[in-house]
Amino acid sequence: MKIALITETFPPEVNGVAMTLHRLVTGLHKRGNHMTVVRPRQEADKTRREEKDYEEILVKGYSIPRYQGLQFGVPARRRLKAVWRKEKPDLIHIATEGPLGYSALGAADDLNIPTISTFHTNFHSYGDHYGYGFFTKPLMRFFKYFHNRTGATYVPSDEVKEELEEQGINNVRILSRGVDTELFTPARRSEKLRTEWGVEPSTPVVLYVGRVANEKNIPLTVKAFTRFKELEPNAKLVIVGDGPERKNLEKEHPDIHFAGMRKGEDLAAHYASGDFFFFGSVTETFGNVVTEAMASGLIVLCYDYAAGKRHIVNGENGFTAPYKDEAGFLKTIEQVTNAKPLWPTIAEAANRTAADISWAKIIAKFEEELREFADVKE
Repeated sequence: MKIALITETFPPEVNGVAMTLHRLVTGLHKRGNHMTVVRPRQEADKTRREEKDYEEILVKGYSIPRYQGLQFGVPARRRLKAVWRKEKPDLIHIATEGPLGYSALGAADDLNIPTISTFHTNFHSYGDHYGYGFFTKPLMRFFKYFHNRTGATYVPSDEVKEELEEQGINNVRILSRGVDTELFTPARRSEKLRTEWGVEPSTPVVLYVGRVANEKNIPLTVKAFTRFKELEPNAKLVIVGDGPERKNLEKEHPDIHFAGMRKGEDLAAHYASGDFFFFGSVTETFGNVVTEAMASGLIVLCYDYAAGKRHIVNGENGFTAPYKDEAGFLKTIEQVTNAKPLWPTIAEAANRTAADISWAKIIAKFEEELREFADVKE
């Protein structure tokens, strides 16, 4: 198949959506499909030179207000129509609902090219964090209009599927997320790195990995760690990532080690060198960091939704608290510490669970469904 992916976020940007889309593109290419990515040009493109398994069409991009590090692409309807007239894709996958994605939807309609969409980010639930809560209802109406013009909308979890269906979005399907178990593995644990953090081999280290921003509910992670430290006095909290709230947190919590943004094997070593992963976010559509932590052999504490609900059995391969129940989240810390004799067993179970989450299987199933929409015959 010839597939065009339209997205406002993609590597070299670093976030869960960009990573997931890159996985899909490279995975579909390996299965013999011709892939084209349409995305905004990024600052890193000026110096980034590497061979790619896919074609790229770059458009101008602008930063999203109050959301540092992400941008939206300018409309490109006329340009895309010209490109697609010369070489018509079998299917267009629109991954983001911004101006670029909307213009691609119009171009696809003009040329009668089938489309599917994905819903990756709960921007409507970010409103209270970024000062546009008043815009939530109009935004959901737009999402309904946008996604119902495509053949199907793919989401990463049952909770998001149910939410979109309640909003009137049709033909919502699950496209789960895999995890790279070759990259994220307990074998990358580094005592040298732990020494840099100022901890002993036996020190319980709690990690947070991700964007350091309001929507990630990091204050709850800090509260949970504070409770954990009352029961495990030698514990240490390490925050891996960057974002607008980092400076404030560094001032308020000088005892926390801030490791900054990490990538690739360096990121994997940071994961594996921890022992626990506390994640208090309630705005995820999935939460790749949860399965990456499990693959790295960490004991995860998160809410019982998205990746946590899909992959964690409370007390067996991690710990979960009722969704949005902050008191319950903090109460679960006692369950975590009471299970201390079982910590190695729980960590091993988390790693085994992640080993069964194969990107190859997920992409193969996704490709099969894409053929249904593209009506491409073998």
